[in-house]
Amino acid sequence: MEVFFIALATVAIAEIGDKTQFVTLTLSARYRRPWPILAGVLAASLANHGLAAVGGLWLSRLLPDTLITWIVGLGFIAMALWTLRSDHHEEHAPAISVRGAFLTTFLLFFLMEMGDKTQIATAALAANFDTVIWVVAGSTLGMLLANAPAVWLGHRYADRIPVRLMSRIAAGLFLAIGLWVLGSALLKAVS
Repeated sequence: MEVFFIALATVAIAEIGDKTQFVTLTLSARYRRPWPILAGVLAASLANHGLAAVGGLWLSRLLPDTLITWIVGLGFIAMALWTLRSDHHEEHAPAISVRGAFLTTFLLFFLMEMGDKTQIATAALAANFDTVIWVVAGSTLGMLLANAPAVWLGHRYADRIPVRLMSRIAAGLFLAIGLWVLGSALLKAVS
């Protein structure tokens, strides 16, 4: 169960201020149909993070545990740097089809999450903890927790959200987690 909460917190933090959160905000403002949009986020997260977790678990079977730990620690530090990218928040959502709130949300969200830091974190967590179900459940709920406010209230307050501050806080948390993982690995290697 600990893995579930680690995945939930990691992905929820990673998603704060992310481009997919802004896409969710845009879709919510455009369609004004929160339930299909939230369902699209859920379905896309399950599919995307399921693929990432299976891939991460597969990689963990090929690589030694020590190497996986170092990759995870360095991965969190890389996510901290990625979060601080200045152009990260200037990306705009692609043009939206009017075919339906659910399908549009599912397709955009799934495609935009490919190779995103939350997908990479999910793969790394599955590799590190050797489980798919708890990681995917936690990461998917983390995505929902981070995106639900964007769906329900975000479009009303988009002008007032200090994105730069949120990004810096998220980056600091990723850096701390990465350093903690690497420190643990060093202590384990020394003893």
